[in-house]
Amino acid sequence: MDNLISFLIAAVIIGAFLAYYLRQEKKREQKYRDSAERGKLRSDGPQSQHPHIDNNYCIGCATCTMVCPEGDVLGMVGGKAMIINGYKCIGHGLCAEACPVGAITMVLASPSVGADRPTLSPEYETSIRNMFIVGELGGLALIKNAVNQGRDCVDTIARRLAANKTSASAVGLYDILIVGAGPAGISASLRAAEKMINYITIEQSEVGGTVSKYPRQKLVMTSPVEFPLHGKFKKSELSKEDLLEFWGKVLKRADFKCKTGEKVENIVKGDDGIFRVTTQNGEFRSRHVILALGKSGNPRKLGVKGEDLPKVMYRLIEADHYVNKRILVVGGGDSAVEAAMGLASQVGNTVTVSYRQGEFSRIKERNSQGIQEFMRKGKLKVLFNSNPVEFRTDSVVIDVNGTKQTLPNDFVWIFIGGEPPTAFLKKIGVGFANRDITTEGSREAKEAKEAVLTPA
Repeated sequence: MDNLISFLIAAVIIGAFLAYYLRQEKKREQKYRDSAERGKLRSDGPQSQHPHIDNNYCIGCATCTMVCPEGDVLGMVGGKAMIINGYKCIGHGLCAEACPVGAITMVLASPSVGADRPTLSPEYETSIRNMFIVGELGGLALIKNAVNQGRDCVDTIARRLAANKTSASAVGLYDILIVGAGPAGISASLRAAEKMINYITIEQSEVGGTVSKYPRQKLVMTSPVEFPLHGKFKKSELSKEDLLEFWGKVLKRADFKCKTGEKVENIVKGDDGIFRVTTQNGEFRSRHVILALGKSGNPRKLGVKGEDLPKVMYRLIEADHYVNKRILVVGGGDSAVEAAMGLASQVGNTVTVSYRQGEFSRIKERNSQGIQEFMRKGKLKVLFNSNPVEFRTDSVVIDVNGTKQTLPNDFVWIFIGGEPPTAFLKKIGVGFANRDITTEGSREAKEAKEAVLTPA
């Protein structure tokens, strides 16, 4: 009798937990359905490489929804996986690797969102012969992809050099000029050094690109990657610090030829096939050019008095480095809101947000709810319909609805967007056009599908 009672109690407890779990799953699925019906999936969809799910083969195991490092990119709706938060996807591809039936392949963005990317050949060559683009500017944001592209691009050039039997014997003439010393540019540089090709890499700021500006311990790679002249990293997961440590080793190499502080102003290809790359410091000449510029470009500026003060910044790296400070955040997008909430969470900070519109209208739902909660609790203040007029050493002047206010201030962050290199690329003649969806790993996917569908 006692055993029966214990069994019934256990059954009731398990049943209660199961009922709760099913209710939560039903709520979650309904949320995903509502998002799809409101069109959020289309408006906030992926802009570059992302998973394509073939529901004819998806078996609803939900494995893909649990492996993504970026969070809930995928979700289960009606027993099938689908993209829920496409804007989070940066192309890790772990979902495709984890799918047991090969229902997921990695694809580039559809033609409807591809018009802002240059037309590239399978070898990453632009519409200009012997000029290449590698990395996120070509649509692949993942660092591993950038590393592979930089390496493969140099291999393509090496084959052309061998076929043409050319050598940059003329003084000041390079075989390859690489613009940008981020992951793609460093990989290309090391490959060129490995193949003993006469090259030069130029970078407008510092070696490492945007990686050096990531938050501490940010996971930058989630699968093994191989750098030329280095081999595969032993770790399967790499943080910002791991990569920066490697950058430091690269800088000490005698065959790493990189000039920093060289911002490219123009690139012209002459009738002789030689590229003349003009920077603010002079001119470089090369037979081939690899553009590893990245996509974020330069931050837009307000153009107000005092904006050149050291306290005015355009990127927040470590929010916890700022405590007991009087802070102004300018902007009304997700970057501005997230920075403001991060800074407002630190000890003793007084945070004010200046936004030129009357309300936040283009931020993600979670950020909208978050900043409303911060405002309600008095953790930060938002000045709508406002614009900074002047930045001073210990204060800022802001126009709010036509009335000027002076606020005590220690630091200012401005988040009003960036200026991507699209205009520059068009200026030098690179062609832009929509591209069809292309897939990677399709052979493996087909084989997996056939294995599932073919009787044993």
